[in-house]
Amino acid sequence: MRFTNEQDAIAFIFHTQRRVTQPRGLDEHTRDVTPTRHLLLETRLLDTPREYAVVTGSKGKGSTTAITARLLHSLGHSVGMVTGPHLVQWYERIRINGEMIPPADFFRILSDLAPAIEAEAARLNPQQYISPQGIFLLIALRWFDERGVAAAVLEVGRGGRFDDIALVPNKVALFTPIVLEHTQYLGSTVERIAWHKSGIIKPQSYVYSVAQSPEVLAVLEREAEAREAEFFWFGAQDIAEYLGDAPDGIRLRLGRYGTFTLPLLGRYQAENVTLAVQAAGNMHGRLKGVPHGSPDYIAAIRAGLASVRWPGRLHRLQRAPDVYVEGAITEKAVRGCLESLATRATRPYVIIAGVPRDRDYPTIYRLLAAAADHLILTETTIHPNIHFPEAATALATARQFQPAAQHRPTLPEALALAHTLAGTTGTILLAVAQPLVGEAMLLWQVDTGAL
Repeated sequence: MRFTNEQDAIAFIFHTQRRVTQPRGLDEHTRDVTPTRHLLLETRLLDTPREYAVVTGSKGKGSTTAITARLLHSLGHSVGMVTGPHLVQWYERIRINGEMIPPADFFRILSDLAPAIEAEAARLNPQQYISPQGIFLLIALRWFDERGVAAAVLEVGRGGRFDDIALVPNKVALFTPIVLEHTQYLGSTVERIAWHKSGIIKPQSYVYSVAQSPEVLAVLEREAEAREAEFFWFGAQDIAEYLGDAPDGIRLRLGRYGTFTLPLLGRYQAENVTLAVQAAGNMHGRLKGVPHGSPDYIAAIRAGLASVRWPGRLHRLQRAPDVYVEGAITEKAVRGCLESLATRATRPYVIIAGVPRDRDYPTIYRLLAAAADHLILTETTIHPNIHFPEAATALATARQFQPAAQHRPTLPEALALAHTLAGTTGTILLAVAQPLVGEAMLLWQVDTGAL
């Protein structure tokens, strides 16, 4: 089987999952990484010596992945990266040194792997499937082997313990803030969610976490102890210090690296930077390169931080009016987004909200309504597994907090109304789910292929 187009390739990647009729439930009952483990062994894609870091959390894991990869590249290493979901193109999920995998290489590698995938699929029972994420991992590792990648930074999906990404032998595990999320798949308590995510910790590895709630911290510490892993968590005094806004970023200060400008707008990136610097330093210590802690090392870290690019994360799309987009659909993410724009937003302040129905959309509406002069609700049908509340329900909920809230069924319609309300002097914020972030990237023709 040879693939020559995206439609056929993606259909093949998802074909075993789509034939399963069993309702989706908790990951421990419905997800099985065994088929991917078999394929990794058969294809020997874990035989290549390589430094791995795996990143999980509820918010910021994509940014942390991108920053860590950028720092390692700045230190002189060839660096692979796997993230998800993508914004515009499937190929964005797999990158080397910031460049996404070319479609021709994606098709070629998938074609080469297809016989092994089909043979594994033939052994599955009717309720088993090969995870699409596992197949993306196989493609990534083969491409990394071809390109001589020395280090790879991989972002898990929603959990960790039952995530195919966690099959790699990572010596570094990174934890961004963990909150209650995806309860239908991970469980109804933050402790259970932390248990899922703690599954990325490997024996005798290194674990880095930002500050967590006591319940989460206890779970991570327990898992690290059971795995004989070294555990480090960063309190407020350890996190890069926010010094103020820069025209196209934020100014931070971090220990021996001094003061620098990060070309990302979210103040919450200070936590992600701290994790990334620690992870890159840990991994670099086992790779050849500039001496750790030397002036050249510090200069390379500073250069890496100054050149980070991560589209769609509190991303300014245009000026006059300023239009920003952020994947802010949790309470923590919304608070961080609003805080980051507090000194940048001008009036009239128009906020477009696109929050799926499995999120706490009443709380999100309340927070956004308190900040906005005008609140507009919208939705999308781009992603088949992401559903939004019925328009009438969403509007009735939002009008509890802002009586003049409006609803538009598509993002272009919501933007048209927002521009009318904001004029040329106001600010428009899109606080929306990931598919709508991707739609915004398309509308503004943002290049998401190169970082």
